[in-house]
Amino acid sequence: MALMPKRLKYRKSQRDGNIRERTHRGNTVSFGEFGLQSLEAGWMTARQIEAGRMAATHFLHREGRVYIRVFPHKPISSKPLETRMGKGKGEPEYYAAVVRNGTVLYEIGGVTEDVARRALSRVAHKMPFRCRFVTRRHHV
Repeated sequence: MALMPKRLKYRKSQRDGNIRERTHRGNTVSFGEFGLQSLEAGWMTARQIEAGRMAATHFLHREGRVYIRVFPHKPISSKPLETRMGKGKGEPEYYAAVVRNGTVLYEIGGVTEDVARRALSRVAHKMPFRCRFVTRRHHV
């Protein structure tokens, strides 16, 4: 089942302009040992998040742990096809996560680097933007 918010203050939201800067929050591996970091900005639908989760868990065969670091808060509305202009804003079709450049999308812990690299490579193929494999930085 796709992720979506339990409740919203407003049912419909504006589209908002382009996402320029790199993210300052959520750009390091925090929960697992290895992560998948976005190299571009954009929207990630709840279905894409779920597809990535399924790809990772299926490859890991219930070993290790998969952490999802993004959540679809933004309702994306659309009007039906062949509808004339006017008559208000369309109904919410799906929910999307606003992803900035540098956001860590998924993390994996409890497996070796080779297994994590292969699992996250499968997840990266499902993503709507370019991603890279990152590891946790241990401070000495």
